[in-house]
Amino acid sequence: MVSRVLLSFLVVFSAAAAEVAGVKLPDEDQKLVLNGAGLRKRAFFQVYVIGLYLPEKKTAAAEVFGLPGAKRVLIHMMRDVDAEQFSGALTDGMKDNLSEAEMKGFEPRIKQLSGIMAGMKEAKKGMRITLDWTPAGTAVTVEGKPAGATIPGEDFYRALLKVWLGDKPVQADLKAALLGEKQ
Repeated sequence: MVSRVLLSFLVVFSAAAAEVAGVKLPDEDQKLVLNGAGLRKRAFFQVYVIGLYLPEKKTAAAEVFGLPGAKRVLIHMMRDVDAEQFSGALTDGMKDNLSEAEMKGFEPRIKQLSGIMAGMKEAKKGMRITLDWTPAGTAVTVEGKPAGATIPGEDFYRALLKVWLGDKPVQADLKAALLGEKQ
């Protein structure tokens, strides 16, 4: 009996390796490990909890960008955000970390991502959005369901990661948290 209780405790404990702002993130997600997790804040508002999943843990952004294989960004919304505002924030984060020429080259794929976000109308509190790198490209899922067509090019996924891990991240302490630094 004691061993069953202990086993149950271990299963529950291992299923939620990180908790940020009351949101539990699993230690592993599709054979990827949780590299780090943090809270995106805007003024005094909690906007979303984000987790970065990689094939293996990395502590430097350059290592993350150069790491081959699947990657996942898991976003758990903490408040309602208009889809246009959400995709605009992603685009602004890319602009802050890319040259004008790079942004121009990404325009069609940024429009594709914006269209996917527009399709969900609003990123509602409690909603889970994933941005996955797969061999086919960037796959977006909303509440576990595919949203829009896969966006081609690993360069686009790296550009998207720069929103959080670039030289000018959307939030410095969030970058540190995603790279596994203790806060």
